[in-house]
Amino acid sequence: MEAKFLEIWTQLQSWVSDYITGWHALIEISVVILSLLLGQFVAKWLRSKINLLVEESDRLAKIERTLAVPILQSAFALILVWTGYIGLKTYYEKLIILDITTSLLTAWFVIRLVAGVIANREIARMVAPIIWIGAALNILGLLDPLLEVLEGAKIPLGESSISALDVISGVFSLALFMWGALFVASLLEKRLRSMASVPASARVLITKTSRIILIIIAFLLALNATGIDLTALAVFGGALGVGIGFGLQKVVGNFISGLILLMDRSIKPGDVVETGGTYGIISKLAARYTSVVTRDGTEYLIPNEDMITQPVINWSHTDTYVRRKISVLIAYEDDPRQAMDLMIAAALEDPRVVRIESKKPQCRLMDFADSGIQIQLRFWITDAESGVNNVASNVRLAIWDKFKEAGIHFPYPHHVIKMEKESSE
Repeated sequence: MEAKFLEIWTQLQSWVSDYITGWHALIEISVVILSLLLGQFVAKWLRSKINLLVEESDRLAKIERTLAVPILQSAFALILVWTGYIGLKTYYEKLIILDITTSLLTAWFVIRLVAGVIANREIARMVAPIIWIGAALNILGLLDPLLEVLEGAKIPLGESSISALDVISGVFSLALFMWGALFVASLLEKRLRSMASVPASARVLITKTSRIILIIIAFLLALNATGIDLTALAVFGGALGVGIGFGLQKVVGNFISGLILLMDRSIKPGDVVETGGTYGIISKLAARYTSVVTRDGTEYLIPNEDMITQPVINWSHTDTYVRRKISVLIAYEDDPRQAMDLMIAAALEDPRVVRIESKKPQCRLMDFADSGIQIQLRFWITDAESGVNNVASNVRLAIWDKFKEAGIHFPYPHHVIKMEKESSE
């Protein structure tokens, strides 16, 4: 046992003497230290230049947030270490220190890049240990044997088979392609939002369609990268379609209804709608539902299918003009022309009432009722999203004040009861 220990100790001393000590080791350490220092200097200098560009263009804000100093430092340090490694490789057969440093810097750079790109910190924390384990296995020389074992573990798949390594690489490929697809879709969505000339319904339709297409492409690319024959998915796709038809009728129905709503432009984000007793503004058209926010802040998630099959009042479908009517009874003793002028003046006192010539407030004498003269005030507003009952209430209060000042009375039903006394015989 003691002889075995001495043999291992001798081999370790010999390995340290050959690869860790000596002039080549000092050169490797110098290359590592110099690369880290230069990487720090270049990263800070480049970051200052990026900050100046960001001040001139808002489009570079995302780049400015992503390319933090640690990411730039690790990137430049890795480039410099690789350059030194390639240069020294012509003179020395093994460069243990540079090999270890390269693996660690690569892991550090990938972790920093993932943390800067992925907004979800929990996912970034899950990825970091996997990268460090891969770097450790590479340093210990166990990564290639592990990959060979995973490649040899076959999983039968019909007439063909797939290795465990293909499955793992497929999962990572799917995650990478999905992230890329969602990233491109988010960029397209932001670009469409900045284009005021594109209608809101068209922006939502293009965003939804492009997101679905990009996700499908990402899924197919991941399967292709795994080595799965895409023609074998034909049977699976047919079975999936049947399953969707029976089990997900409502979900698919709501999704198709959402696409129909977007294509026929019957409703769009920002419209003021009323359906099923719910009055509010459409804040979002999702794949399954339409979000309607009421005046009190309550958000109703209405299935898209209901927005097609149920009656929907769109207060701002063609334009934003909405007409309101207020009916008033005045006594027969009062002057209806004076009352009509006062009602128009009361409507014009509210700043939300439209004053243009074609839509100015008007009054009409509607009927000579049993209790009085019925007059109707008609006026227009353009901001139904701010409420319609509140402006009508304000106009009614203004009419009340003006009628009281002018001495105009609001009649109430009069019932005359005539009592006849029976004659006594």
